[in-house]
Amino acid sequence: MNHLAIIGGTGLSQLSDLKIIKSEQIATPYGAPSADFNIGELNGKQVIFLARHGNPHAIAPHKINYCANIWGLKQLGVENIIAVAAVGGITPEMVPAHITIPDQIIDYSYGRKHTFFEDEGEPVTHIDFSYPYSQTLRSKLIHAAKQAGIPISPIGTYGCTQGPRLETAAEIKRMEQDGCDLVGMTGMPEAVLARELGINYVAVAVIANWAAGKAEGEITMAEIEQNLHKGMANAAELLKIFVAMISES
Repeated sequence: MNHLAIIGGTGLSQLSDLKIIKSEQIATPYGAPSADFNIGELNGKQVIFLARHGNPHAIAPHKINYCANIWGLKQLGVENIIAVAAVGGITPEMVPAHITIPDQIIDYSYGRKHTFFEDEGEPVTHIDFSYPYSQTLRSKLIHAAKQAGIPISPIGTYGCTQGPRLETAAEIKRMEQDGCDLVGMTGMPEAVLARELGINYVAVAVIANWAAGKAEGEITMAEIEQNLHKGMANAAELLKIFVAMISES
């Protein structure tokens, strides 16, 4: 498996175990990416790391230049992306600090550029998006979690909302009725843009809090930060094991 990139979301703006060799600024036809692309080594494997929200964390979910990010990774030769994201838990098994490797997504976002195929003169292109995440990468991550002894949920449906506000309890109730297990703000159009450019893409969803209406009281940043501290530590360990596994394969 070649040319691996990790996109870090809230709580993972940098990888402490990544030995950075160089940083690349990429000019794209779509504008500036969220941050420089850090090229380095993790467990002896070359990895490109991108902070989705910038570093420091400053770009709201609906303001992220997803096209520039994905296009830039493609220019660097990336063939596989692991996208780490903080999410809210909806269904009972999606408890705070838990990790899920989702297999499906429902898009509730709006006003975002969702395709590379819309410029004048560009042929209309309909990609197959029945299964939005790479099954090969999902299987390897699930195996890595077992090897590391990190409990995960191997399936789940991610609902992508607009943000940056959190959702209402009624919105979460509707999403649960739609079949969503998780709620986040960055899963789309990132996944579909990667598919359009032929990049294998998988998500690692770290649950930061119960979604609105799923626990008593308000959702607080203190609660989110506490859960992310544990969950992202497990996610970072999972990534190390995953990289070690593919280095040996």
